[in-house]
Amino acid sequence: MRRQGRPTNITGRGSLAIVCAVVFFCLNLRAGDTNQVSETPAQIKKNFALRMGKAFQESRALFLANTNSATNAWQFGRACFDLAEIATNNAAKAELAEQGIAACRQAVARQPGLAAGHYYLGMTIGQLADTKRNMAALKMVKEMEREFNTMRELDEHFDFAGADRNLGLLYYGAPTMISIGSRSKARQHLQRAVELAPEFPENHLNLLETLLRWNDHDDAGRALKSLEKIWPEAGKKFTGEVWAMSWLDWEKRLTAARKKVAANPK
Repeated sequence: MRRQGRPTNITGRGSLAIVCAVVFFCLNLRAGDTNQVSETPAQIKKNFALRMGKAFQESRALFLANTNSATNAWQFGRACFDLAEIATNNAAKAELAEQGIAACRQAVARQPGLAAGHYYLGMTIGQLADTKRNMAALKMVKEMEREFNTMRELDEHFDFAGADRNLGLLYYGAPTMISIGSRSKARQHLQRAVELAPEFPENHLNLLETLLRWNDHDDAGRALKSLEKIWPEAGKKFTGEVWAMSWLDWEKRLTAARKKVAANPK
């Protein structure tokens, strides 16, 4: 099922045009106060964009300086993924995702046992699929599943149980009739992510939100209690500007989940 063909031309003029526009946008944002406590949400978002733009430039330079390095390749793929997350349109997001896919394909071709390469290959394929939302996107789902399963076999702990986290969301979001969607598999992998990395709020939030969408309010209530139990320690562990954007997201989602659980008491 691996797609064959000519790799994306990472140094091509057409490919870089959109990417440079995104980086230009990021690097021309004013950096605010780097103190996580005093930063406003707007400053946190600006600083995040600034860091992602800088990381993209640096990792791209390292990759182009040594394209034989599997490590340089997957790290550039990760930088493409991160920058694509703040891309302002689908064209820019797709260009970045395609570059990340090409780099990660090189990484796993040179080092098949590299968990990070398979992980970010699956992640960037998912990003590209998000820009299409058609039959082409459905065809990418099986490749995403394969890459995350391969990565899971190689290192199930990588990125706080990232393989199970992504598999759970993939099985939840994919159609059941024409694709791989499965409620039982989604629950299995989302719960496994919590078991493997219980300290990571994202794992709890994904399970909690999915249970709420299924109207499984009893289990959702228990999932919320588990999340609230680890929340104080997570606040101490995941600190600094590198986690500031995550906390903006996590706190918003926790507030929404609490309201939904409270609206459906036992």
